[in-house]
Amino acid sequence: MRQTRWAYFDTSVLVKRYVKEQGSAASRRLLQRYRFLSLAIAPVEVLSVLNRRWRVGDLTQRDFSAIRSRLRKDRHYWELVEVGEIVLNRAEELAHKSGLRTLDALHLASALTFQAASGLTIPFITADVGQRKATETLGLDLIWVE
Repeated sequence: MRQTRWAYFDTSVLVKRYVKEQGSAASRRLLQRYRFLSLAIAPVEVLSVLNRRWRVGDLTQRDFSAIRSRLRKDRHYWELVEVGEIVLNRAEELAHKSGLRTLDALHLASALTFQAASGLTIPFITADVGQRKATETLGLDLIWVE
């Protein structure tokens, strides 16, 4: 079954697809239910988080290698929003008005830019508390993963 409805996935939820933790089952269900959309740097963010977990011993070398392989395969199914002038300007505005961290502002700006360009209202899926608050303030359709 091919998903037809888009959803924006923050890195906090995407990591749960690869590492078993609280919210992993919900993350996997949502990834099956929706077409994947995220920021172009999301793969770098995920790899950074996973690499950090491997270095502190939370992941074995074997698990880390398997996850990296799965990540490369999954990328073929992802739609990634480029970090261009429109996204950067909107992220700067969001950071200024709300005090969001850089990556949070970029993710929210990407989702808003996609919505404006496509005319679609899409859910923003996150497990990040800061993004949750900002998403609610911006009036975006939020799906919270705990």
